[in-house]
Amino acid sequence: MSSPAMDDRDGVIWYNGKLLPWREAKFHVLTHSLHYGNGVFEGLRIYNGKAFKLTEHSQRLHKSANMLAYELPYSVAELDAATKLVIAENKLDSGYVRPIAWRGAEVIGVSAKGTKIHVAIAAFPWGAYYEQQAIKLVTSRWKRPSPESSPAGSKAAGLYIICTLAKDEALVAGAQDALMHDYKGRLSEATGANLFLLINGELHTPTTETILNGITRQTVMELARKGGIKVVEREIWPDELAKATEIFLTGTAVEVQPVGSIDGKEYPVGPVTKKLQAEYAALVRG
Repeated sequence: MSSPAMDDRDGVIWYNGKLLPWREAKFHVLTHSLHYGNGVFEGLRIYNGKAFKLTEHSQRLHKSANMLAYELPYSVAELDAATKLVIAENKLDSGYVRPIAWRGAEVIGVSAKGTKIHVAIAAFPWGAYYEQQAIKLVTSRWKRPSPESSPAGSKAAGLYIICTLAKDEALVAGAQDALMHDYKGRLSEATGANLFLLINGELHTPTTETILNGITRQTVMELARKGGIKVVEREIWPDELAKATEIFLTGTAVEVQPVGSIDGKEYPVGPVTKKLQAEYAALVRG
């Protein structure tokens, strides 16, 4: 049985400071961010009725908005409180939270001057991101742009155009996700998750020049270091995939996700990946 459409559910959504019935949380068709991609958003997992690292996500929503040259009308503390309210009102013990901010419909045109900033927070049940224990990736033809061409450190809606294209092409090819390179041809990340390679017992991950420095990424790096595993952030090139003995992805939605193959080359779900999976699961539910 398929899940109900996202716009046709029971529950409430926090919308510009008020709780609205789910089906009434709407905006105008001439909303600026719908046309120009300058909305910003977050994603949080709910464990035992609480959003994991809530304040860090609220802070990053502010940072993303600032990188797109606007200020949110609600403080980090107000966003935290609103998120807790939405989780409680929707009676969620586990699930997912989607905060989003966008520019309104006051003007149309490339310039966003004069637009009002809106903020909404929705929370809903959501299970595993992938059905597979270890997923297949294929390398995408789409590349992460230069930081001179995009606000790479922001979670901006417009940056996900290439992610949707890359992921849908990967699904058609029989994989579960796409591996993206960046504008220089270096390894970057998957369409919504950060990349880690185990090479000679060390955990290697691409620098954050062209990617989002994921909160789960940072958390897993901290867990690895506490466990005595050296973590190296550096430029990584595609031919280095051959050196990796384990590969996994990290992200709020995917958590710690083993990669079983890339472009047909297989990788085992090894002890380091399993260890970090277990430690992350214990941390978020602790």
